[in-house]
Amino acid sequence: MTELELRGVSVEYVMKRTQMPVQAVRDVSFNVPTGSFATIVGPSGCGKTTILNVVCGLTPTTVGRVLLDGESLTGPGKDRALVFQSPSLMPWRTVVHNVTFGLEIEGVPPSEARERARHYVRLLGLEGFEESYPSEVSEGMRQRVNLARALATEPKLLLLDEPFAALDAQTREYMQVELESIWRLTGKTALLVTHNISEAIFLGDCVIVLSARPGMVKAILQVDFPRPRPLHVKRSPAFNEIEDRVWRMLQDEASSTGMIVRTTEGGG
Repeated sequence: MTELELRGVSVEYVMKRTQMPVQAVRDVSFNVPTGSFATIVGPSGCGKTTILNVVCGLTPTTVGRVLLDGESLTGPGKDRALVFQSPSLMPWRTVVHNVTFGLEIEGVPPSEARERARHYVRLLGLEGFEESYPSEVSEGMRQRVNLARALATEPKLLLLDEPFAALDAQTREYMQVELESIWRLTGKTALLVTHNISEAIFLGDCVIVLSARPGMVKAILQVDFPRPRPLHVKRSPAFNEIEDRVWRMLQDEASSTGMIVRTTEGGG
């Protein structure tokens, strides 16, 4: 069963100042099977986040449909949770009370909300910091709280918009391993947007490569490395081959838009 399906999705908007129409994405179609992890990469400004916002119900499609379990999505819903690049935690709330926030909005009884929050706090390795405030924990831990808050609502579909972009390189690598482990434990269907090609390949069952704006699906590459995936898989020839294919596709897009100028055959 395909849990998430995009059928011919196009999004166009009008710039407020100039009143000029801008097409963000065009005729985007792909499937994300139940329980799988799909990732999206593409040039800057190609509409990656627009696609996430469409799936989340925050941005309407101009043309096309988005379906979850065969039902059309026309707005936000409890069946989806979006994890942003910035944790956006409330500084006056402790870790556990940040995690319960979404449950409170949904009207979950306080005792149940706290029990569920503590479960995901443990799952995310935050035990011992339940009563800490965001200012008292590291940036990596704040992003774990952000992820725990999303998972606590127990969505069918987890959407992630560059969740590790603000982290240092080493912490980012560790968080990729943790996210892959958590995803396997929860069995959620996941869709992640990232600029980091290595991250997209490491986490994804497939990598959806978008063209320059308006973003169109340029390729969908299957990633078949067994799970769990240790970090050293990134140093394998097979991993490097996929990474090189994606880089070449993005380089072609950058060249076609004038972002880079090729100076040698096959180089940039």
